[in-house]
Amino acid sequence: MNFLQFDLGNRQRGEIVEVNLTSGANVRLMSSSDFSNYRAGRQHRYIGGLAKRSPIRLQIPNSGHWHVAVDMQGLRGSTKASVRVVPGALPEIQERPLSEIPSLVRDDIPTPTESGGETHDVFISHASEDKDEFVRPLANALIAHGLNVWYDEMALRIGDSLRQKIDKGLANSRVGLVVLSPNFIKKGWTNYELDGIVTRSVSGEQVLLPIWHNVTKQQVMDYSPSLADKVARSTATHTMEEIAAEIAQLLQSRK
Repeated sequence: MNFLQFDLGNRQRGEIVEVNLTSGANVRLMSSSDFSNYRAGRQHRYIGGLAKRSPIRLQIPNSGHWHVAVDMQGLRGSTKASVRVVPGALPEIQERPLSEIPSLVRDDIPTPTESGGETHDVFISHASEDKDEFVRPLANALIAHGLNVWYDEMALRIGDSLRQKIDKGLANSRVGLVVLSPNFIKKGWTNYELDGIVTRSVSGEQVLLPIWHNVTKQQVMDYSPSLADKVARSTATHTMEEIAAEIAQLLQSRK
């Protein structure tokens, strides 16, 4: 039997395999043992089936070594295929309404006169590498809802104090966001430090809203299992505009 083979190597649970086809074909996502059985013509298990549209997206169910096979068994003609792996959604992300987390909004921020500077509706703490691709568009979406947003000075760089930066933003803003991305994780800030900032250690109240951006469930779990249990929003499940609109609605409801 002729087939196209794609060795995906070791992949993490939750990642999405995207297969692009030039025409309809059978697409099978298989573990190494099942792929060996498939290649030998033996009984095997797989995820997928007849794909009549392209692309087809399949989620890896367990961490391990995975393969994709594309064949025309029972079909006429031929096809070409390409395969890529993209970050998966975070199925365990808490989707509770933000209004159910009253501690996310600070109503006791000082006036501009008291603070010696400007106060803000929202500050966004983020890795500097994410500014152009994600943070600036998010800030613009929030500004379009009439919010005062502080984000440029909250860009985090190697050598910065994570706690000092976020404490400064929280002191003068009603809502704090932290963009957790591969760039953020690479900077080496310890997970317990961020977790301690997201949640007040004494009261246990959540004071920052994490936004998972281009990270898989496994990456979040590896970085900080406790953070994965916090109420958050993910760009894998929400558009930027949806996130901005929900934050604006939250702030308007507390005026």
